[in-house]
Amino acid sequence: MKTVLIAQARMNSTRLPGKVLKAVLDKPLLTYFVERLRQASQIQQIIIATTINTADEPIVALCRKLSVPFMRGAEADVLSRYYDAAVLAEADIIVRVTADCPLVDPALIDETVSYFKENIHRFDYVSNSLTATYPRGMDVEVCAFAALREAFLEATEAVDREHVTPFLYTQPTRYRIGEIHAPVNLSQHRWTVDTAEDFDLIRRLIETLYPLKPEFNLADILDTLSKHPDWPLINAHITQKSLGE
Repeated sequence: MKTVLIAQARMNSTRLPGKVLKAVLDKPLLTYFVERLRQASQIQQIIIATTINTADEPIVALCRKLSVPFMRGAEADVLSRYYDAAVLAEADIIVRVTADCPLVDPALIDETVSYFKENIHRFDYVSNSLTATYPRGMDVEVCAFAALREAFLEATEAVDREHVTPFLYTQPTRYRIGEIHAPVNLSQHRWTVDTAEDFDLIRRLIETLYPLKPEFNLADILDTLSKHPDWPLINAHITQKSLGE
């Protein structure tokens, strides 16, 4: 079975426009993101799902530079972008990670995919973020192509089209849902990039960790933050936008 990771990325973010191409150590965040995705051993192909907007031409240009495939579609209908990318790649298993999570740990991607594969007859969808135990920014979702296809064909609500997977995980009587939880609750941490404060924290982490260990992991981040206990306060007041906002 072919496992394809599809990651959405766009420039017109409402709270921090152009966030995925903001540079740290002279490299765009999207470059770090792709580097980390390529470390995941359970992924056969990576596709960046961006939009047809001219504003997203720089994302396309960077994808070409990095030799990573991309798919372009409607900005609001992210679900259709995922479905079209999955069809193009002939995917059996779809992994969803968003490009505003540049520190996502490849080991967590592999763990989530492996759990899904090992339980493929039990689950249609598996996530490590439905119940918040991992830091925000370590979110990984995995689903069967058949489930994604049903969502694409049947979902009519804007929130389902924009956020891709709510059609699946909000129907537990129809779709079999699996969850992965962190051994220790780390949900107080926020390592995604949605605001200037988020970017400030991510910049500090990359500048500290990347020169010493480019393939740094979740444990390395926690160790760094233990040495800089004031850093998590930078974006502690930032709340995640709810579905539909």
